[in-house]
Amino acid sequence: MVTVTDKAKAKIDNLMRDSGLDASYFLRVSVQGGGCSGLSYNLDFDNEEKKGDQFFEDRGVRFALDMKSFLYLAGTELDFSDGLNGKGFNFHNPNATRTCGCGESFSV
Repeated sequence: MVTVTDKAKAKIDNLMRDSGLDASYFLRVSVQGGGCSGLSYNLDFDNEEKKGDQFFEDRGVRFALDMKSFLYLAGTELDFSDGLNGKGFNFHNPNATRTCGCGESFSV
């Protein structure tokens, strides 16, 4: 399961509202090859279910993960930072054995 912090939930809600997306949309979280550590995170809004999707909800945010991504992301917390040291979504992934300096890629 993927969880979300209050700051990340607020940012997701704002992005959905600003983009004019209704409640049929959910946040698709996935892992793909790439980045300096081998795997990178991907976030996008979607409203079409795909075969094999795993759905979770936390704090009113609905997530979809394909099975491969679920195996890499189980137990991950999605956070959002808007501080001086960087702005954007951050993944706190307990499965990652190594991450890059920018936090956008990882390996297991």
